[in-house]
Amino acid sequence: MNKLYGHFKTITKHKLLVTRLCMRCGLYKQGILHDLSKYSWVEFHAGVKYFQGNRSPIDKEKEVLGYSLGWLHHKGRNRHHWEYWLDNSKDGIKPIRMPICFIIEMFCDRVAASKIYYKEAYSDDIPLQYFMNGYDYVIMEQASKDLIQHLLTYLSQNGLDETIRYIKDRVLKEGYAILS
Repeated sequence: MNKLYGHFKTITKHKLLVTRLCMRCGLYKQGILHDLSKYSWVEFHAGVKYFQGNRSPIDKEKEVLGYSLGWLHHKGRNRHHWEYWLDNSKDGIKPIRMPICFIIEMFCDRVAASKIYYKEAYSDDIPLQYFMNGYDYVIMEQASKDLIQHLLTYLSQNGLDETIRYIKDRVLKEGYAILS
């Protein structure tokens, strides 16, 4: 029962924080719909079973099974994950450019996850550190990868309030052109 409550509390706290961040950025619908699949049976069951409280249960499930059914379900339904934007072609797996709104939702998701898992130890450079730690393993279309890195770097240098203002005033208006 403790794992059930802990997982429910964690995913709900995360979802509400992402919702608030998305709404501050002007992405109201995405904020409301963010991560609803986490409440589906396949994702919720795995989340409870592998709940630890200090990191994603998906990581633990992958360690135990070598894969995660919860993650396979989640990434296929949530467009703020770069894995959603991979396509097969005759030349192999091809990353597709992500729409700006999903890059911003990804930004909100990474900030919220960092705040949830790091708690009082959170600082605005942690989401960038996390991204850079896995940078070589991320198969994103290059401009999409550059934009999320740009936003996380901007956050680490300017703080959350200034980054949200920047997203609203520049990124949503200029899109990928801000990288030029």
